[in-house]
Amino acid sequence: MKVKESLKPMARSSSYFRFAHILFFLFFAAFLCLQTGCSTNTGGDRKQQEAFSAYTDKVFRSEVTASTLNMHYNLAHPENYGIREYPITYGKLSGDTSMKAAATLENWKHSLEGFQKKELTVSQQMTYDIMMEYIEQEIPAVKFRLHEELLRPNNGFQSQLPVLLAEYTFYDEQDIKDYLGLLSCTPDFFQQILKVEKTKSERGLFMADFAVDDLIAQCNNFIQDPQSNYLLSTFDDRIAKMEGLTPEQIEEYKAQNRKLVLEQFIPAYQSLVKGVAELKGTGKNSGGLCGLNGGKEYYNYLVAYTTGSALSIEEMQKQTETQRKKDLADMDALAKENPSIAQQCSSYKLPTEDPEQILLELQEKMKKDFPAPPEVPYAIKTVHPSLEEYTAPAFYLTPPIDDITQNCIYINKSKGDARMELFTTLAHEGFPGHLYQNVMERSSGLAPIRSLFGSSGYAEGWATYVEMQSFYYADIDQSVAAFLQKNQAALLSLYATADMGIHYDGWSLRDTVDFFAGYQITNKSVIKQIYQLIIEEPAHYLKYYIGYLEFLNLKRYAMERYGSSYTNEKFHRTLMGMGAASFPILKKYLPYYWENGKS
Repeated sequence: MKVKESLKPMARSSSYFRFAHILFFLFFAAFLCLQTGCSTNTGGDRKQQEAFSAYTDKVFRSEVTASTLNMHYNLAHPENYGIREYPITYGKLSGDTSMKAAATLENWKHSLEGFQKKELTVSQQMTYDIMMEYIEQEIPAVKFRLHEELLRPNNGFQSQLPVLLAEYTFYDEQDIKDYLGLLSCTPDFFQQILKVEKTKSERGLFMADFAVDDLIAQCNNFIQDPQSNYLLSTFDDRIAKMEGLTPEQIEEYKAQNRKLVLEQFIPAYQSLVKGVAELKGTGKNSGGLCGLNGGKEYYNYLVAYTTGSALSIEEMQKQTETQRKKDLADMDALAKENPSIAQQCSSYKLPTEDPEQILLELQEKMKKDFPAPPEVPYAIKTVHPSLEEYTAPAFYLTPPIDDITQNCIYINKSKGDARMELFTTLAHEGFPGHLYQNVMERSSGLAPIRSLFGSSGYAEGWATYVEMQSFYYADIDQSVAAFLQKNQAALLSLYATADMGIHYDGWSLRDTVDFFAGYQITNKSVIKQIYQLIIEEPAHYLKYYIGYLEFLNLKRYAMERYGSSYTNEKFHRTLMGMGAASFPILKKYLPYYWENGKS
């Protein structure tokens, strides 16, 4: 069966916010037991529990204040968490921090080992495991500090920063001062990035020339018209709505913002362009990560970190191929049952293409499969023209843990979303996707520290999992919905296989073209774009597809364990009570949460 849709670069949506990797930012600061390995002790030692909470809260405060941008997107009111004084900073970058990073992680491990895990509540035990898993994963990975790339086209610092600043909510006047302080920090931070890039260049780890060209084009596109830059208008709009400021104060802040944007922020991007342009040609590898010294080992780490899966890459490759064959076989069966289904997939119509109406429809349709979320407001916005070319088709901005009313979905109209693509994209970003998952998680009473530890594979895997479910919520013939869903899943699997083929097996462009040709996809120009994108964003597509497969694995586990008592609603309710974690940890604790609820 031929995949019935052409490949498109950047065909995935995103959930902000997590662009700072801790390797760069050094922040000092009886039945169930047999089945899952976690304690059934729901009483425990109160002193141990109180001490553990105090420790994790201390780590949270230290970590979250190490980047003002991270803090603002995690906390609307930091003062309620005992945070009143903090530096205005993006964080600290260094290319030579492995010894300090390892020491910090070892100190964390030593502190955790001082607690008697069996005396903690189950929720605390889960937090303990999440932190310990992270530490044990990161300690051997500190040697890869220079393999990490902050300047990526979709998830790089330079690409996310403009949107995050444009959406920086002003809760009070201090937020305005913090925001202006961040603008003034940008030139220095970009110089730190360039210093790391120069070190990467010296050690043969700098990006390929085409990645430099993409980066330069992206930055130039954003800064090409300084006087009309949207950081000027968005600031003016937000501050005009602030209560408690005099007209004179408002005008003064507007003037400060204009001065900082024009004289520091935009020049910082100009300096970044100049700096990376000077390094162009020093990259030693224009293929996958396996072409770099230590690159294959780094890719193994990156995939585990990104997906939250314990599967080996070989196991991921096999499971991806198996699922793709199943989806294509299902499409064949549907086509045999209904020979005109391909034509129907081209001619169906949905009742509406209005995003607001679609989100309302999704909230109604999902009720039979998902627990109802708290009622929260949300906004739908369009991506600014200066960011359209290098921005995903859609993305969602996560709310602070103490204010779940701040929900925003961006739609990139230049990507041509329409009909089912728009419908499923809004399911991915909104209900029951990122917006729903974040609101439910932030309403479940998790400790603040949990907001700093998660998994991209969990977040994007969940959104992809529910996106596939949403095809069946659309008001179209269910066989058409099934055909479209199987096709979308198969298409995404091709990206995943190509990612592993390029970075792990060393596929060349020719290999990649031949792979797609096996599925009757032959547009070499588009395949070249995909090839280069995958090189620039290693493991990007795996967090979607492998995450999706892991949710299917977890669902099968629950269905087999609970048999006739299994329901989709109970499965999803259990997951929302647990919060984000790697898939081995989710599987370990799922029985307790399923059978006993939260503790």
